[in-house]
Amino acid sequence: MTAQPLYFDCDTGIDDSMALAYLLASPEIELVGVGTVSGNVDSAQAARNTLALIQLAGRDDIPVAVGAADPQAGTYNGAVPHIHGHNGIGDITVPDSTRPAVPRHAADLIIHLARVHQGKLRLLTTGPLTNIAEALRREPELPSLVKDITIMGGAAHQSGNVSPVTEANIGNDPEAAAEVLAAPWDITLVPLDVTLAHTLEEADRQLLLDSGRPLPTALGEMLDLYFEFHRDTYGRRCCALHDPLAAAIAVGGVVPTLAPVVDVVVDDTRGPGRGQTICDLRGQFRDYPPQPGAHCRVVLETGPDTAAHLVRRLLTL
Repeated sequence: MTAQPLYFDCDTGIDDSMALAYLLASPEIELVGVGTVSGNVDSAQAARNTLALIQLAGRDDIPVAVGAADPQAGTYNGAVPHIHGHNGIGDITVPDSTRPAVPRHAADLIIHLARVHQGKLRLLTTGPLTNIAEALRREPELPSLVKDITIMGGAAHQSGNVSPVTEANIGNDPEAAAEVLAAPWDITLVPLDVTLAHTLEEADRQLLLDSGRPLPTALGEMLDLYFEFHRDTYGRRCCALHDPLAAAIAVGGVVPTLAPVVDVVVDDTRGPGRGQTICDLRGQFRDYPPQPGAHCRVVLETGPDTAAHLVRRLLTL
């Protein structure tokens, strides 16, 4: 099996950390670069977290680039310490990396990797789409240079998590998301509809804590805060698997069982629907007939064993 080159764009909070660890443990892909963007934390802190976690996994060969500090319109309005901690990784202490971020913008790293791995590079995003939109502006041919892009974001039938209709990654930069969703490439959208349906439970967290391995143990420790945040959502200590599920789908470790290819647009107006992903699912009672020009696969269902698959793979680190 030939490992496929994959670039990961993230705002390294707790579930991004799980996704990063999953990618590091996945033989199906070669993680060839990581870029950071402001979301759960600012892009500089996200890079510090990413470098530290990669070092904790015993790796020093993956370039990490700091990306956009602010969204396409406006300025970054701050982190979410009640969800991810003040440092983005649950306020646990992880040794800083001895390796700095590479001296180029994440958008330029994307373009560079797309040219090196022309037609083969896969993109995975678990944060706002600011860096991807910037890369599209700097290299309009980018969609023809990459194989596909998987995006954790949006909500199809499901309500939003930062407004009644808006999911956080899309809502933090609707203008960028609108550009990326409109670009002519194959997109897999992993929305709240499916990520909220998959949870990690306390028994799973305990397996990570008991592993005796640095990175899985750190993940188990940082999940303590994340579990508390989700108590209001699920009525118990656990967490949704937003970013890890997107990573598993991108890698092929989890296969969607319902994922129609439909038109998707993003509301980037200033009205109450700002940031909404409007997915044309009107064909749901006719087995989703083809929509001419549609290029976005919206994942609505997957198999039930995501948490077990995730933990098994993380314990190999």
